[in-house]
Amino acid sequence: MKALITGIGGSGGSYLADYLVAHQPQVEVHGITRWHSATTLANLAECRGRVHLHECDLGDFVSVLEVMQKVKPDMIFHLASHANVRTSFITPLAVLQNNIGGTANLLEAVRVTGLSPRIQLCSTPEVYGKVAKIPITEDAPMNPVSPYAVSKAAQDLLGYAYFSAYQMPIIRTRMFTYLNPRRADLFATSFALQVARIERGLQAELLHGNLESTRTYIDVRDAVEAYWVAIEKCVPGEAYNIGGSTTKTVGEFLEILKAKSRAPIPSRVDPRLLRPADATLQIPSMEKFVKATGWRPKYSFEQSVEHLLQHCRAVVDREVEALAVKI
Repeated sequence: MKALITGIGGSGGSYLADYLVAHQPQVEVHGITRWHSATTLANLAECRGRVHLHECDLGDFVSVLEVMQKVKPDMIFHLASHANVRTSFITPLAVLQNNIGGTANLLEAVRVTGLSPRIQLCSTPEVYGKVAKIPITEDAPMNPVSPYAVSKAAQDLLGYAYFSAYQMPIIRTRMFTYLNPRRADLFATSFALQVARIERGLQAELLHGNLESTRTYIDVRDAVEAYWVAIEKCVPGEAYNIGGSTTKTVGEFLEILKAKSRAPIPSRVDPRLLRPADATLQIPSMEKFVKATGWRPKYSFEQSVEHLLQHCRAVVDREVEALAVKI
């Protein structure tokens, strides 16, 4: 069985590749990397020799078509995306063109080749925007409030359109906040990296944006296992929320990191980190996904936080060693 991961060199894609290599040996793992990121695949260090990489830009239809014809995947996990919400307000056209155009090219390439892989469009709760009630169910209206969220809503709707029009087996998942050590622009990872730098004397204070947003957290290792379970067991044409079981504000999460720190952590808001508009309440209903799959997370919130902090301390340790060599 062949699985193709778009964005395999990214944080989520690389964790998914690690999971498939370690736990699904019957699956031959292929991944798409862009030409300007193909030489910087540090995220794939754990599985690099056991995955097949294909240089391709989803914005270029011909290269996408060639990968489909070459690999002939049985399943596709579509994770490739410009995914920084705050930055999407600064470069909205680039985000919209990349995320919507790349998804359209991917689906159209599958259609014209006549292949029928199960496809998972990996989306986000940002598509719901500012919600009126919680927990958020899959039938809640899409009210995106950022260019990134608009692009993900468009991906979601494209997936449903191709399912409806061409009977392509497409599943849409909306993954809520995950603790992902490999993605430095997520608030949790940014906080943990700054804590580690302050501990080592590389930084004086921690900078943050809005601390009032409320999130439900899941470990990235549970998240990628859930992606596998979804593509195996979920019903094409349907959308599924996926998330953890621990809910806290961003500020509460920061205080947990401060309590675990080896040094005092002064902090202040940086206006540059605030978004013009924000989806501040992201608490999912998991009922539909659990009913379809029986899936439950394996890692506790405490384990996830420790995993994140240990990873970030190791990153900063390497920074310190590199500085020492230069001196």
